Amino acid sequence: MIVAGEPSGDSHAAALVQALQESLPGGSFKFFGATGPLMRAVGVESLVNSDELAILGLLEIGRALPKFVSAYKTLKKAALKRRPAAVILVDWPDFNFRLARTVHRNGLKTIYYIGPQLWAWRSHRLRNIKRDVDLVLTILPFERSWYTKRGVNHVEFVGHPLVGEVRARFGREEFCRLHSLDPAKPIIALLPGSRKKELQRILPSMLDAAALLQRERSDLQFVTAVAPSRAPEEALEILRDRKDALQLEKNLTVVHGETREALQAADAAAIASGTATLEGALLNTPMVIVYKESRVNWHVLGSLITAEHYGLVNLIAGERLVTELMQDDLNGVRLAAELNQLLDDTRNSALREQLRKVTLQLGEAGASTRAAGRILLALKEWSPGR
Repeated sequence: MIVAGEPSGDSHAAALVQALQESLPGGSFKFFGATGPLMRAVGVESLVNSDELAILGLLEIGRALPKFVSAYKTLKKAALKRRPAAVILVDWPDFNFRLARTVHRNGLKTIYYIGPQLWAWRSHRLRNIKRDVDLVLTILPFERSWYTKRGVNHVEFVGHPLVGEVRARFGREEFCRLHSLDPAKPIIALLPGSRKKELQRILPSMLDAAALLQRERSDLQFVTAVAPSRAPEEALEILRDRKDALQLEKNLTVVHGETREALQAADAAAIASGTATLEGALLNTPMVIVYKESRVNWHVLGSLITAEHYGLVNLIAGERLVTELMQDDLNGVRLAAELNQLLDDTRNSALREQLRKVTLQLGEAGASTRAAGRILLALKEWSPGR
């Protein structure tokens, strides 16, 4: 059984499923659980469509609570009836911790892949890991030592699944040709996030920054990279609502499904905090990390965050390599100033080299294969005759 609830979790889970299938020549696993489109594409039987449950925020989750309850009941019933060899939980801690407790109490083995970021917030949930999880597979280099220092020894670092996988399908020249851009002029990429609310809260500040920069430098080109889970029309609608939209629209291109290509082509980028920041780092793209939540969510959830940095790049580096503009710090003026600094050749080159060194800490390519190998070993230990 495998359970993922976020777009990034769906991607990592699908890669793990493929690696597990490939690890058994002549044999195969049967998978079922909570799936996104990528998991369904690799043959996981979908009992719960997790696309509808990729929600952030207290009010949003509250409104969707009946869906979460229904999903939990469906998965619990299936797990106890089918008795899978293991239940693999992928990220999505608020849901998966509850499911882990139930299935573990009933004698099923649990594996947590993409270990929850307890080092960042709500570390009291460490007791859930100790009580309800048999194996934790982490993807960030500092996580294993964090767990072991706190008495959790069934933890292994397998490397980050994006390493070796993040590459653009084509380079800057081709990207510019396809979108009628001038490769000789600077390009700034804007990545406002994969959720509708992120688009609504973050993109306006990005567009304000773009409009300000455009007044100072007429040579700049802006590319808004819309996540695959969002429609380009959503970004275009927000663009047209801005007072500077008509002028900005001439120098702003909206692309869909070309996030990595846009990052590869960009001289600098503004990226919503999350997995995309790591993609930018792996492509060595100088960036500003941004985020904005509703005031209620930021006040309640933000107060629980104990990590020194928000951005994954900075967390891995152990220092503030990349500027972070969170909540009230995110506005057009601040963001424009930070992006303008990144266009300085000396600053740009230095940050690219720093990003290259930081991402080396993520391990070598093949994290999904290593995770699959560790899971196979655990299955043999738990069911030697199976």
